[in-house]
Amino acid sequence: MQKMLSYVRRAVDQYHMIEEGDCIAVGVSGGKDSLALLATLAALRRFYPKPFTLKAITLDMGYEEMDFSPVARLCEQLEVEYIIRPTDIKTIVFDIRHEENPCSLCAKMRRGALNDTALQNGCKKVALGHHYDDVIETMMMSLLYEGRINCFLPETYLDRRGITVIRPMIYAPESYVRSFVRREQLPVVHNPCPADGNTKREEIKQLLRTLEQQNHGVRQRIFGAIQRYPLRGWGLDP
Repeated sequence: MQKMLSYVRRAVDQYHMIEEGDCIAVGVSGGKDSLALLATLAALRRFYPKPFTLKAITLDMGYEEMDFSPVARLCEQLEVEYIIRPTDIKTIVFDIRHEENPCSLCAKMRRGALNDTALQNGCKKVALGHHYDDVIETMMMSLLYEGRINCFLPETYLDRRGITVIRPMIYAPESYVRSFVRREQLPVVHNPCPADGNTKREEIKQLLRTLEQQNHGVRQRIFGAIQRYPLRGWGLDP
């Protein structure tokens, strides 16, 4: 836990993600990343100098086989309020719209539903479980598929919603997140989405894996370039 706490606190402090009195909604899909974030923020809450409260929000996408009861038990152990919001996202994306490339629409709908639910439950901040590798992969996807250099930000204020999105795990490598989840025995919920593992992101993962094998340190240099360039919102205070 100590190493994960150091990754998260580094990001939280450098990008001023948490202020005293914040009510933070953690988006919990049931996957490894969101569960790791929830457990780490719950631990950070015990000693962070700026007191804050946590709530966990899961969007029920409409897959009958998904059972979130293990997540509910985890939240009870962590003393975090747990909210499940039923949605029709799966039906809209796959059954009504028949999207050939469903990920973009699904992500947009999930963001809207999560932010709405957070606000309805008194949270002005939403924490998402994007990690170090997500940062690099997103920038590479933007470069190779869109012809521009872009990435999500460590902290984003959505003025039309009056909500701030934070990503406290940006320094945590995916390999460490995976081992952390195993070690802490966090209850990962299987994702039954038919598009899972069949995405452009998976192609970029494979490309980066190959590049890393041929030239060790590629990921580290890409991440460093994002901060040094810097992309808007990624620069560090001197």
